[in-house]
Amino acid sequence: MSALFLSPPSFDGFDGGAGARYQARREVTSYWYPTWLAQPAALVPGSKLLDCPPHGVDVKQCLDIAKGFDHVIINTSTPSLKNDCKVAEAIKQQRPATKIGFVGAHTMVLPTETLKASIAIDWVGRKEFDFTCKEVAEGRPLETVAGLSFKDKDGKIKHNPEREMIQNMDSLPWVADVYKRDLEIEKYFIGYLMHPYISMYTGRGCPAQCTFCLWPQTIGGHKYRVRSPQNVADEMAYMKKLFPQVREFFFDDDTFTANLPRAREIAKKLSNLGLTWSCNSRANLDADTIKQFKDSGLRLFLVGYESGNDETLTRIKKGVTTDEMRKFTKSCHQAGVIIHGTFILGLPVETKETIEQTIRFAQELDVFSLQVSLAAPYPGTELYDQAKLNGWFTKKDKTDLVEGDGFQQSTLAYPEATKDEIFEAVDRFYRSYYLRPKPILRIIKTMLEDKDVFVRRCREGYEFFKSLNQRKVDLAASKSAAAIATA
Repeated sequence: MSALFLSPPSFDGFDGGAGARYQARREVTSYWYPTWLAQPAALVPGSKLLDCPPHGVDVKQCLDIAKGFDHVIINTSTPSLKNDCKVAEAIKQQRPATKIGFVGAHTMVLPTETLKASIAIDWVGRKEFDFTCKEVAEGRPLETVAGLSFKDKDGKIKHNPEREMIQNMDSLPWVADVYKRDLEIEKYFIGYLMHPYISMYTGRGCPAQCTFCLWPQTIGGHKYRVRSPQNVADEMAYMKKLFPQVREFFFDDDTFTANLPRAREIAKKLSNLGLTWSCNSRANLDADTIKQFKDSGLRLFLVGYESGNDETLTRIKKGVTTDEMRKFTKSCHQAGVIIHGTFILGLPVETKETIEQTIRFAQELDVFSLQVSLAAPYPGTELYDQAKLNGWFTKKDKTDLVEGDGFQQSTLAYPEATKDEIFEAVDRFYRSYYLRPKPILRIIKTMLEDKDVFVRRCREGYEFFKSLNQRKVDLAASKSAAAIATA
């Protein structure tokens, strides 16, 4: 039986793909690979992966393609659920026999609520859904598939027993052939990665306990389950041949460096391939490890600094102090490893002073590039539970995480920082960081070194300032709505 693995059309520029850390529209055009869908697609013969947003596939085109499949498996998210339900209903309307399943972190946490969200949804997957999708696509009766919740013939919701987490990660097929068959890799952009790039997973789960992080608390778990170094190196060699145009490979594991002996072994094997790679890392590696990675082809670390306030870091269970972050960052600078740092405003319990402290801390670190996000309390995370318990939510609908245009909205407020003050601080953070001589000169230098980068940075600069202006519009609308509500 045929199966379509689908990331549906959504907000303009909305990065809701199954590889996105947080589903939202970014300041510049950014699309992560739909790796969480590519993996089960690789298990199902005759399947197709359709990632609509980066490929510009609209609803009409999506429906035309969906007609040819018995099963449609949709990756959904908390911000995109309502939209995804509309797409599912349109698919079901044109071909009622189509079986539609929803997967993703949202369905794992709220399986009953997801099934109730639309009459078009026949089943949802919980936790790791690779083999759940495979068994459904094989035509097995839904009541026999572990890790699945479904509606029976009477419309009653049933929950099957949990599926065991995959322990032998080498048992999963590579995603390379699915990427080659179904994706135009040139459509995928991440501002801080060289273009074109490819991202992939070498393992799942993360031992860290960060209260805000979505995937380890929902699908991946807190045990880092990994592929063997040789398995990773073999797929990298295969991908290099399959995609000769790729300039950078990114390991999208929550924390690639969580198992350092294994990470060092992979780096050693990659050194013979002559390729450029980057990865997610915690800010706690020693100088020797950083240098070894650099010598093996590492270009960039994606690092979640989150805050410049140590009390906040303790509160969110980050497990790294600002002093450790400073030491790590200095070692990266000395080794010539670039850092893209991520920061979050609105974490418990933000104040105007902690916001300014974080901005000053980022300027002190002076990493190559950064991203500023708003705290996103996704269902299933400890942050969500804390916000619910303490009354930090600013809206009755606790799953309302993005604005009508797809950008993140400020959903939490504290005694010393309102939601509007937190939201406005994102713009100030970006401007105070990038409108300094050092970042400006760094950007100009990269533009002068590469014609393609010059064109790309011009586009990204236009999008960046356009998005900041849109934030002002969203903020004004928020204040207007609040004034009307209190009038």
